[in-house]
Amino acid sequence: MEKILGLKCRETGRKYEKKPIHVCEMSFAPLEVDYNYEEIKKTISRKSIENGPLSMWRYADLLPLDGEPVTGLNTGFTPLIRAKNLEEALGAKEIYIKDDTVCRPTLSFKDRVVSIATSKAVEFGFDTVSCASTGNLANSVSAHAAIAKLDCFIFIPADLETGKVVGTSVYNPVVVGINGNYDQVNRLCSEVGDVYNWAFANINIRPFYAEGSKTLYFEVIEQLGWKPPDHIIAPAAGGSLVTKMAKARREFEMMDLIEDGSRTRIHVAQADGCAPIVNALKEGSAFFQPVKPDTIAKSLAIGNPADGIYAIETVKESGGYGESASDDEIIKAMKLLASTEGIFTETAGGVTLAATKKLIESGRISRDESIVVLITGNGMKTIEAFNGHLSAPHIIDPRLKSFTQLMETI
Repeated sequence: MEKILGLKCRETGRKYEKKPIHVCEMSFAPLEVDYNYEEIKKTISRKSIENGPLSMWRYADLLPLDGEPVTGLNTGFTPLIRAKNLEEALGAKEIYIKDDTVCRPTLSFKDRVVSIATSKAVEFGFDTVSCASTGNLANSVSAHAAIAKLDCFIFIPADLETGKVVGTSVYNPVVVGINGNYDQVNRLCSEVGDVYNWAFANINIRPFYAEGSKTLYFEVIEQLGWKPPDHIIAPAAGGSLVTKMAKARREFEMMDLIEDGSRTRIHVAQADGCAPIVNALKEGSAFFQPVKPDTIAKSLAIGNPADGIYAIETVKESGGYGESASDDEIIKAMKLLASTEGIFTETAGGVTLAATKKLIESGRISRDESIVVLITGNGMKTIEAFNGHLSAPHIIDPRLKSFTQLMETI
């Protein structure tokens, strides 16, 4: 029997065939992959996973491909680092950094979701892949399209960071900059998708694409010796990563791979200038109010998150909370992570660590509990954020006397 039954509506449970669609025609709610868990349970085990490849594909039984992946064969299984220096700095007992700054091939967790989206696009017979992106997704879709020999169109806000524009353009897609924010870019892509028969990673392929986020949770649990942590702090843009943490936990429990996965509280991090999910959590609301983004954390600048309602629900059900960070707090957190653990994160990671610090200081997270911080992208993508925030190099003549004089001033 096949492991994938098809798709189903998150709200009504209405069943759909396995097709490139993403919205229920009755409720207009999002669709998600419907697995045959009884069949999967016959073959999956801790041993089968541990004997698998050193990539996200060790969890292939719980991922939505019918065949072998086309791209991303080396994606995932990134380090989980015990952050002892950061523990000391924050006054906490047990902190781990899940370091997707080194995720291959484009140095962000988006490679996890795009490896599935690209492979699924090939399975469906598409010859062109596309996306609306705040940066990391654009990098990843472009790279994976090049590997899969697919045509590629990328739609981005015109004011995106240079590192992310270069990190997209180098793969030779067609890059279209839009005079507007991400939400406007995404609306345009929905209209383009009605005209052109392309695989849009975060639109018609979204139910499959989003499943890749589960592998972050899967890896954390395995790397902790199959013991769920007390807390996971995840950044939120569209909110999908947060919701997939909960789905991944339920799947590991159903497969008898872990016990007491519900002990883990999931917390969400956003920037002050774009915090619709966090604002709703602080207000105690089940719904969010869309906002106009204004933050240096452009990879999180989605003012109308597609999975926002479900992210709020996920956090509440887990017993977690939400925190946001100002631009200044984001920069300080980026510098803190670099100076304590040698990890250079992009602005989204600064948001996540700044939020973690606030959650600890407020008592929402106990200093004696285990904490996993998800760092999802590399700092080389957002170097503009540090303009005016770092000391300039000391320039001297090539003489020992010049260096000696410098040492007298340091």
